[in-house]
Amino acid sequence: MISKEQLSIKIKYSMAEITASEINKLRQQTGAGMMDCKKALTESGGDFEKAIDYLRKKGQKVSALRADRDAKEGVVVAIANDEMTRGVILNLSCETDFVAKTEDFSRFAKRTAELALESNASTAEEVNALTLDGIAVGDKIADMVGKIGEKIEVRRFEKLEGETVVPYIHSNNKLGVLVAFSKPKSDSLVAAGKDIAMQVAAMNPAAVDKDSVTQDVIDRELDIAREKAKADGKPENMIDKIAAGALNKFFNESTLIRNPVIRSGGLIFHLSLLPMTITFMMSPMQWALTASPLVIAFTAM
Repeated sequence: MISKEQLSIKIKYSMAEITASEINKLRQQTGAGMMDCKKALTESGGDFEKAIDYLRKKGQKVSALRADRDAKEGVVVAIANDEMTRGVILNLSCETDFVAKTEDFSRFAKRTAELALESNASTAEEVNALTLDGIAVGDKIADMVGKIGEKIEVRRFEKLEGETVVPYIHSNNKLGVLVAFSKPKSDSLVAAGKDIAMQVAAMNPAAVDKDSVTQDVIDRELDIAREKAKADGKPENMIDKIAAGALNKFFNESTLIRNPVIRSGGLIFHLSLLPMTITFMMSPMQWALTASPLVIAFTAM
């Protein structure tokens, strides 16, 4: 049996585990106040996902940053071969925006991506093993780290093949997207691929459609909505209805098919109206789609 003294020591130790850096990290992820973040982490035992849920249940506005967006700075390169049948997307990360904006850093990232495309590399490990100017890419990166004094790495890399592969770079080389179709290249298909890529870059959807959203995500959104409704003092008999409405809003705002695409000129359409099939697949990157079209996207932010 734990004595009161032991219990007190354990509680003090547990609270000491919540460091200032963890509080600051949660602030950056959510935009919530310092004391709110500290309380959320304390109540959640230091679990960041639970802390974010705690803040959301209390009505805090949580930004849509995801856990995989942990590269502080860097650049993304997305390119395809001349035939547009194969493409690669590469994220070269560093610690500061100052380094990311240098011409040497950007040039190295582009040359590495071009070499990876030409060599048909499939993984970041294969990219690091490629030879650039007589030196392995991994060794060149090690040299850069020694000269610059920052952590630099090929953080994420993917190869994509299809009948038509469309690359897209957004936001000053901070975010890239690859879209692949199972139909031969045409001007209209390339244009559609760019529209889809721009939509992915703009909204960072959680899934393709509501049927692709996993049950644990649905349960989580419903739980958050119920708790928030209770905190707002809503009648008990209205809680489930309010939660259902909140879930439908989540589907509309966070799934690709339900979200309207806005083209230049103000023309609005939905991907569900296009003659294509999309299925969702989670990946180690920001997110990815597979089938026709297949989309891969990630960000350097």
